Parts: sequence; C-alpha cells; structure tokens
Amino acid sequence: MSRFRQVEMDLLYGISHYIIGVIHGMFFRGEIAGLENLPASGAYLVAANHASHLDPPLIGANIPRQMAFFARKTLWKPGLPARWLDRVGAIPVDRDGGSDLKAIKRVLATLAEGKPLVLFPEGTRSPDGELQAAKAGVGMIACKTGVPVVPVRIFDSHLALGRGGAITFGTPVHIVYGTPIPASVYDVPSDGKDRYQRASERIMARIAALPPPPVVIV
Repeated sequence: MSRFRQVEMDLLYGISHYIIGVIHGMFFRGEIAGLENLPASGAYLVAANHASHLDPPLIGANIPRQMAFFARKTLWKPGLPARWLDRVGAIPVDRDGGSDLKAIKRVLATLAEGKPLVLFPEGTRSPDGELQAAKAGVGMIACKTGVPVVPVRIFDSHLALGRGGAITFGTPVHIVYGTPIPASVYDVPSDGKDRYQRASERIMARIAALPPPPVVIV
C-alpha cells in the first residue's frame, strides 16, 4: 500500500490518522490506488460512496492532509466520542445535509480557509454496498464553492463492517481516488432549478465509473 508523508496535521488528528492507517493495513488490508490524483494544496471536496462507518476514517487515513468531515449529529455521544469528533474537526449535520444551514455555513468556512472536506453524495449508508442515488446537498456545496471534487470509491467496506454492526477482520477494503472534477464539468448553471441535483448526479457518476484496483498477489 502506497502512503504519503503526513503533513499539515494537528497532533490529535495526526495520531488518529496514523493509528487508523495501521488498523487498515493490519485488519482490512486492501489495494489503494490514485493517491497521486489528490491536490497537494488548496480546498477541495472528496466525494465518496458510503456503505460503512469505516468509510470516513479509512478514506481520510490515506490522505496526507488534515481533512474535515461531515458526521451525523447522532454520533456525538456524551463524553469521549463527542470530544474526539470536535477535536478532529468533524462537522455535525442532520440526516439531510442539504437542509442543515449551520453545518453548511461551517463547511463553506472550512473550504474558504483552504481545507479539504470529505462528504458522501448518497447521504446515508448503503445496506448492501450497492451505489445509491445522489442527493442534492453535495452538488449545492460544490456549486457554491467551485472547488475541485475528487471522486472516491471504497469497495467492500460493508463486508468489513456492515449496518448490522458486526466486524469481519481480514476483509480487504480497497479504495480508489479518481482525478479531480473541475467546476466547469459538474456545474452547469443552465440546469436551472435542478442545478444542484444534476451536479450531484454528475459527481456520483464519476464515483460509479471508478473500477476496483488490481489485486497484487504476494
């Protein structure tokens, strides 16, 4: 698995980044492809499919910059979980991110500071790993900011940790980072009232087009 040097990270985020990377390599070792597609600086969105609670940490653990994440408000449990989420820069959001104005303002401020952000166009986890229809929220954020969008597809995370909550160690989880999509491709203002939804659908189509990486037999 090819990994970049960790840079631009707060201490707690950096420690968490390293530990999660080790966990991925030890227990869910899969192929990682396309890291060279990640912008080296500036704000961008990482848009990925979503089938497991493993998706945000494993996707972020392979990116050598400190990322911000959308996280459902229900994850803010009292005590250590809430403190950890706050410290690593997670942004609490209602189930439909497109209607949470407070979260959207934080997202826009994060991107304006030049920081990358991970989000999921489907809005919720797939029960079976199959891709779901995109919601308009991601398209709205992308169109409002005009930042590049890196499509990412994660494979088999639902087999490693599904919605039932059972962890299956040893399940390979593969991740592919695609080439950035410029605003001129995903944002078509002439779409009118469907502009944000169509942008999300174009982004989701790029995610769907990413093939699994070749499996290297050692």
